Amino acid sequence: MTTPSLLILAGDGIGPEVMAQVRRIIDWFGDKRDLKFEVSEDLVGGAAYDAHGTPLTDATMARAQEVDAVLLGAVGGPKYDDLDFSVKPERGLLRLRKEMDLYANLRPAQCFDALADFSSLKSDVVAGLDIMIVRELTSGIYFGEPRGIIHEGNERVGINTQRYTESEIARVARSAFELARRRSNKVCSMEKANVMESGVLWRQVVTEIHAAEYPDVELSHMYADAGAMQLCRWPKQFDVIVTDNLFGDMLSDMAAMLTGSLGMLPSASLGAPMANGRPKALYEPVHGSAPDIAGQGKANPIACVLSFAMALRYSFDAGAEADRVEAAVQQVLADGLRTADLIGEEGRAPVSTTEMGDAILAALDESL
Repeated sequence: MTTPSLLILAGDGIGPEVMAQVRRIIDWFGDKRDLKFEVSEDLVGGAAYDAHGTPLTDATMARAQEVDAVLLGAVGGPKYDDLDFSVKPERGLLRLRKEMDLYANLRPAQCFDALADFSSLKSDVVAGLDIMIVRELTSGIYFGEPRGIIHEGNERVGINTQRYTESEIARVARSAFELARRRSNKVCSMEKANVMESGVLWRQVVTEIHAAEYPDVELSHMYADAGAMQLCRWPKQFDVIVTDNLFGDMLSDMAAMLTGSLGMLPSASLGAPMANGRPKALYEPVHGSAPDIAGQGKANPIACVLSFAMALRYSFDAGAEADRVEAAVQQVLADGLRTADLIGEEGRAPVSTTEMGDAILAALDESL
């Protein structure tokens, strides 16, 4: 049996720190559960620019296409703000998403019981929250043409184009419906069909796919701005939300803060199946590179750890082991361990990035 392969791209800022804890957990599975991975590492983002003058080399891109899954930490930082747009660190991540055709971005928003009081919303609003936002990732306004800054008369004009094809909408809709069948069988599609033609097409195609292929799944539609309001009012009304690239970017960050911290939330970006039947996949925490705390041991590794759990579930058919990782995280939080981003109570001292990793590994040992 072929050993599954992983490419680790730790990236910039706190990326290497949180990824170091994931690497320890990968090693734990090899030692304690005989679940071994062929792991390689490379550069992306600012780190790649510093070494090679580009945020992603062709060789790294080719390797990402070959492996079973990519684990990415974070990219970017203020030292790269003045670079030309074409070589900014974020272009490396966008290239991975585009060339791997990772069209379905899964962003769960789950509130662990121990953190219900940490959210800015009332605990009864978020306690037990478990929703999934499916964001279209490779089209829409971030990729549409024409784009750029032009001159019209005496002023500059910024142009970005929202563009979706029927097939692009259909495939992400199918991803959402398939996911809903494994959860609570409910999908809410969000767009702006009241003011955008792309939103009209989005609603039409999602409705058609539902009627033809997924009539057993409950489907509702909501304007994206109303969806944002409802996420703050009563988020537990939702199960799976499917939406476009721009709205998905904003709505998933909003949902992230319902749980208390961006440092808690993982994500998966999935594409079409490869020859082995597994989808092309990239897993990354939702948080950024947090350059203000990089190198200080303050970063929360949980989002990156949970991203690896998503890899176990969606790329390696190891759902029981993914549950094991998630239960270990639940346990350390219930035991009261908190990194600096989760400190809300007076008198509680934060643990370091490594200490949180130590605690998760200890909880994994206890699970055996």
